[in-house]
Amino acid sequence: MKLLLLNGNTDPAITERLAEAARALCPHEVVPATARFGARYIATRAAAAIAAHAVLDALAERVARDNPEGFDAAIIACFGDPGLEAAREALPIPVLGLADASIIAALRHAPTVSLLTGGEAWVPMLREFALLRGHGPDRVRVAAVPPTGDMIAREPERALALLAEVAREEVAAGAGCVVLGGAGLVGLAPRLRPLLPVPVLDCLEETLAQLPDAQRGTAPMQPAPSVGLSAPLSRILAG
Repeated sequence: MKLLLLNGNTDPAITERLAEAARALCPHEVVPATARFGARYIATRAAAAIAAHAVLDALAERVARDNPEGFDAAIIACFGDPGLEAAREALPIPVLGLADASIIAALRHAPTVSLLTGGEAWVPMLREFALLRGHGPDRVRVAAVPPTGDMIAREPERALALLAEVAREEVAAGAGCVVLGGAGLVGLAPRLRPLLPVPVLDCLEETLAQLPDAQRGTAPMQPAPSVGLSAPLSRILAG
């Protein structure tokens, strides 16, 4: 399988970190790509809105209607999945998002789960993301530590104790599974698992695990019919 791993942030270091993690987790050919414009690390609503445009722009360039590079699937490797629904509508290949796939995976483990991320501005955004998929706070809780994901990626050792503390609070509040969500948190789940009494999931690992089902069309997601995506993006947006 040839996989396009698209970082909706503009930091190439995060892209390479994600690609290395993906190659360690799966046997597929992983082709990394980075958004051409937008925030270095998304941490606000404005940055997320711009990232959705940037994600569609990158997909128009790399996949488009004819998929000239022969990708079998694409992952929007940015928790919050900017542009996911639009990409599913437009592309001829399956498109997965870290948050969407993580919620699906976590709810297989427990009736109430928690998304734990970096940056408190993400809490209301991810709650809305879950609500759009039919999951209220009784099903999908959201919590965050103050450091943003890029801060955590730079100093993971300093973040581990804080992540463990908030995760324990989420478990005490009823979460039967915790997802570490965000590009900057990828790879930390194995280090937190011994510290918690419930499953701790890595958002990238869970997304990669759903690729075979997505290819077969049996993944529990509802993409709209493909209408084709071709550059330049300005023509698409203009209709």
